[in-house]
Amino acid sequence: MGDIKGKVILLTGASEGIGRALAKVLAREGARLLLTARNQDRLQSLLLELPKDCGAKIHAADLSLPLECEELVDVCLTRFGALDIVIHNAGMTMWTRFDELQDLSVLERVMRVNYFGPVYLTKAALPHLKASRGQLVAVASVAGLTGVPTRSGYAASKHALMGFFDSLRIELMDEGVAVTQICPDFVVSQIHKRALDAQGQPLGETPMQESRIISAEACAEMMLPAIANRQRLLITSWRGRLSRWLKLLAPELIDRLALKAISRGH
Repeated sequence: MGDIKGKVILLTGASEGIGRALAKVLAREGARLLLTARNQDRLQSLLLELPKDCGAKIHAADLSLPLECEELVDVCLTRFGALDIVIHNAGMTMWTRFDELQDLSVLERVMRVNYFGPVYLTKAALPHLKASRGQLVAVASVAGLTGVPTRSGYAASKHALMGFFDSLRIELMDEGVAVTQICPDFVVSQIHKRALDAQGQPLGETPMQESRIISAEACAEMMLPAIANRQRLLITSWRGRLSRWLKLLAPELIDRLALKAISRGH
């Protein structure tokens, strides 16, 4: 496995779920971390769970705002003097059929966080990543590979994210900046409780049967070697890997499997 010890890593969405678990894994491996999310209190509590000598820093920010993305990069450079890896992990989701959606702004809110946030932060960070010949890591989803019922806006945002970073990889091919895309399957996370319903309000409880899906900690451990080795793509489940091929070879079958997966998840 590649070595990330001493690398300066900016991790978004660090306050809970995959991000929180990944922060612990990266701290264990000796990375120098700037951790960000919107909730300052949750970030502060995360610091208490990290090794005291890891030197991690926190900075609350709303990454759907370009100026806050620029400020975040400035904070990283001020505190660490460099930037090696940006991990775009922050995200939000929705959980309703499109024909039942009452508040169309849900789609805009999801797109701002899941797609435009990484775009804004990448724009601010890219000159410094070029200087360090660093790495961009986009945490997308299996929903970025195929459609998922009741998640239309979420899937659209993750498809956009995948397309953006696929294109950016080609643009950066000769500049030494690696692009890693990670597509987790369903993971136990607070994101499901905060999924927006048809009225644009948080569900308040997870619609998932969490015994059927992997933990955030297990997902973070799977992500570590992909990040350390500057791997092009990681799909964390056999179902996700299979879906890439079935979408080409048997598209109607993958539609039925996606419907079944959501029906079983409730």
